Amino acid sequence: GAMPYAQLHYPFENKELIDNNKAFPADFIAEGVDQTRGWFFTLHAIASMVFGKVAYKNVVSNGLVLDKNGQKMSKRLGNAIEPFKALEDYGADAIRWYMITNAQPWDNLKFDMEGVVEVQRKFFRALHNTYAFFALYANVDGFTYSEADISLSDRPEIDRWIISRLNTLIKAVDEAYKSYEPTRAGRLIQDFVVDDLSNWHVRLSRKRFWRGDYGPDKISAYQTLYACLISVSKLSAPIAPFYSERLYRDLNLVCNKEAFESVHLALIPEANNSAIDSDLEERMALAQHISSMVLALRKKENIRVRQPLAKIMIPVLNDNFKRQVSDVHELICNEVNIKEIVFLEDSTGVLVKRIKANFKTLGPKYGKQMKSIAQSIAAFNQEQIAALESSGEHTLFIDNQKVVISREDAEITTDDIPGWLVATENGITIALDISISNELLYEGLARELVNRIQNLRKEEGLQVTDRIEIEVQDAPLLLETMEHNKAYICSETLANKLELIKSINGGTQIDLDEQTTTQIRITKV
Repeated sequence: GAMPYAQLHYPFENKELIDNNKAFPADFIAEGVDQTRGWFFTLHAIASMVFGKVAYKNVVSNGLVLDKNGQKMSKRLGNAIEPFKALEDYGADAIRWYMITNAQPWDNLKFDMEGVVEVQRKFFRALHNTYAFFALYANVDGFTYSEADISLSDRPEIDRWIISRLNTLIKAVDEAYKSYEPTRAGRLIQDFVVDDLSNWHVRLSRKRFWRGDYGPDKISAYQTLYACLISVSKLSAPIAPFYSERLYRDLNLVCNKEAFESVHLALIPEANNSAIDSDLEERMALAQHISSMVLALRKKENIRVRQPLAKIMIPVLNDNFKRQVSDVHELICNEVNIKEIVFLEDSTGVLVKRIKANFKTLGPKYGKQMKSIAQSIAAFNQEQIAALESSGEHTLFIDNQKVVISREDAEITTDDIPGWLVATENGITIALDISISNELLYEGLARELVNRIQNLRKEEGLQVTDRIEIEVQDAPLLLETMEHNKAYICSETLANKLELIKSINGGTQIDLDEQTTTQIRITKV
């Protein structure tokens, strides 16, 4: 047998660490896939001979880096990327973030510089702009986080929502790191920063930062945004060590709240379960989802967002769905510029649905039976489709066997109705009324006019508080637009006087829409 190592005659380093299982076996090691028989095996063989135990508990076996077409990089083919040049051009963090979030470490990675640029543009820019926004206004208002924490129950719903999302994120990222899945961790952080923090919370809270007095609402906005940024810097540190460090230190310059001078000395944040409100997260996700569906329909039909539309119809899936959407209906209406949401309690007869099997989910579940199941699904009538949507499952009998299919086993789409655009995604259907009445048309033009006047105010260097007088040259539809929306236009642009006149000399020419071109002139009062 092997000689016990204590009898060896040379001084043994770190013996107590090995004896106490403190540094040995290692929690994990990483090495290329080509080392499976060499390094991975050798370590275990030596450890079991010398110490009678394994050398490591987990192994991450890295895949290879290929070029963007899936070819192995080689000097001969000229498709290898010079790493030091890439680091110089794009920075280590963007490359690390791209490599880790693009493919699991154990898969081969098709390396494409375009992907690195995309990561810079999407993730790092969103994170940087969010920090810059925070720092700019914090400096203006003198916010240094010297006030006591505003309790969660006293914060507005949008703050409670992002704090809930943040704690859900902390939980999921912690879980991903613990199970050696950095790819999942990075993707979760990126989605949170881009979709939730930057594109939703900050965008919908902008006015809270630049309007109003320095009171509880504003302090809550600052404390909430600070908490999100400082946590993101800690969660991202393993993947983007340099940028996270910079963000952490910069935040600490604004609010000296952190105990450490480096993010790499701080612990990963711990989730506060009592701050997680899953119902709030669900209804806000519905608001985000429905809004993006409506905006996509507008884009498809080339209807500008400033043009108000009358309504959307949403078929009710169940009472909970109706309650959640009702709770966020005002937010959706503002976000996509519609007047109301109409709930369809029973959409049969109004909406015509089409259904087909989703082979991606059916294949793995049912194999050989998949074909007959697909045929049965294709034969569903409107009532059966509605039943599957509302209950989430449907029972079929295939060759006298009971088969229960669920909502994701089928792809359901909806036909357009004349005058409406219809979309179905993730089980939610919306119908957008695209008929524009005269009232709506005038309101849309008024919004465009306000936008042009605001731009003109900026160009002429007017202060935010300066009052003005406005002259507009007569053009088709403008008389009606101003008659219907005069008070709105004046209040938005701080105008004491708004006049429509036959012709203007030396005004500024503007286009309100494809048809309407006019001249405007503003004078400071």
